[in-house]
Amino acid sequence: MADDLFSLLPDPPPHLQGGADTYDAIPTSAQVAIAPGTYDDLDSLARHCQACQRCGLAPSRTHVVVSRGNPRAPILIIGEGPGQQEDEQGLPFVGKSGQLLDRILTSVDLDPDRDVYICNIVKCRPPGNRVPTPQEVAACKGYLLEQIRLVSPKIILLTGATAVKGILGFKQGISQLRGQWFDWQGYLCMPIFHPAYLLRNQARTEGSPKWLMWQDIQAIKAKLGELQPSP
Repeated sequence: MADDLFSLLPDPPPHLQGGADTYDAIPTSAQVAIAPGTYDDLDSLARHCQACQRCGLAPSRTHVVVSRGNPRAPILIIGEGPGQQEDEQGLPFVGKSGQLLDRILTSVDLDPDRDVYICNIVKCRPPGNRVPTPQEVAACKGYLLEQIRLVSPKIILLTGATAVKGILGFKQGISQLRGQWFDWQGYLCMPIFHPAYLLRNQARTEGSPKWLMWQDIQAIKAKLGELQPSP
């Protein structure tokens, strides 16, 4: 699976071929890709992210926001980018959107600390919470691909259009894609509404975003049960 996942990336630079023994040798220039297999574990990746200067988001950040949750979780959730509270705390999805995401998960007995690993398309907050640029996404994508490889989840959930475009490459609106299963590089992916969108759309009537999210999270829990039967 890993070979397929990185088949479109360039070969690692000569000083990294054969593996990186010291992470300060990994290039910080966005012009040089983060090669597949660069990191031995998620802790090493997180340490290197703290010093990353690969794009223009670095100077304005308070904290790099790498992940939260269980590195061995069966579900990996990818968001867009950190907001103000995430930037202040150094953790993804900790504001109102994150609180709603946790409630959505627990509604079907998924534990946010045990059953999911949460990260973002970009690791630093875009100013004013704007959508990250293609250049910023590209600079950070190597970290994300390494996270996916190291976690090796059974299911990937893509929250919102930016995450969908960053992974699947689809430009359609999230309303057209949500609730569908897609195979991406051997991983089972589902686009879902971003919790921030649900907070702006409070109706719970049939066909509303919150009602559709309830259908989706039940389908996700059922699929996980098929992939990971209880002992």
